[in-house]
Amino acid sequence: MVPEIVMQQEATVFVVDDDPAIRKSLRWLIESVGLKVETFELASEFLQSYLPDSPGCLVVDVRIPGMSGLELQEKLRERGYDIPVIIVSGYGDVPMAVRAMKAGAVDFLEKPVSDQVLLDYIQKGIERDIESKQNRLLNKELVERKCSLTRREHEVMEHVVSGLSSREIADLLNVSCKTVEAHRAKIMKKMKVKSVPKLIQMDLQIKGHSAPKLNN
Repeated sequence: MVPEIVMQQEATVFVVDDDPAIRKSLRWLIESVGLKVETFELASEFLQSYLPDSPGCLVVDVRIPGMSGLELQEKLRERGYDIPVIIVSGYGDVPMAVRAMKAGAVDFLEKPVSDQVLLDYIQKGIERDIESKQNRLLNKELVERKCSLTRREHEVMEHVVSGLSSREIADLLNVSCKTVEAHRAKIMKKMKVKSVPKLIQMDLQIKGHSAPKLNN
């Protein structure tokens, strides 16, 4: 899994605003704290170039030609991109703010925004995106581990995480307790855990996302 510090270094702040002076000002501000910046005049330009695996956050003006900031946010959501979005506007009102926040915006800020407030929200957005991406990578790794189990091992694991003892599992499957213990040992090795509570935790995380395709 990619270390958090590496993701932090690779994080990019994407700015979408049709005002070149604002784009220049925000680039200077964001780069002044050591963050990478990419600026765009139009939302469509950002959509064409955005790579969803890249950690970062998006700062977008609510009123830009063509696709508005709120429409861009909804487009990202439709495509399954969960990059944190900070909506900025000089014409903000309550309905706009509610719509933005319901769609998952980090916040809805009205101009003029103080430099420190904006930077704080940008950092908050980057941290949220890094955490989200790390969780997805971890879950993918856990699913791959579970996929490496044989069907019998998967069956035994389901009984283990449900709280059954080796004797109870043996009686249920009509096999010896020694056989169950052998399966348990292989399961723990393949899942890379040393305790049943940790195995249960992993299984719950996997089931919260997707069901793996099992090996024969």
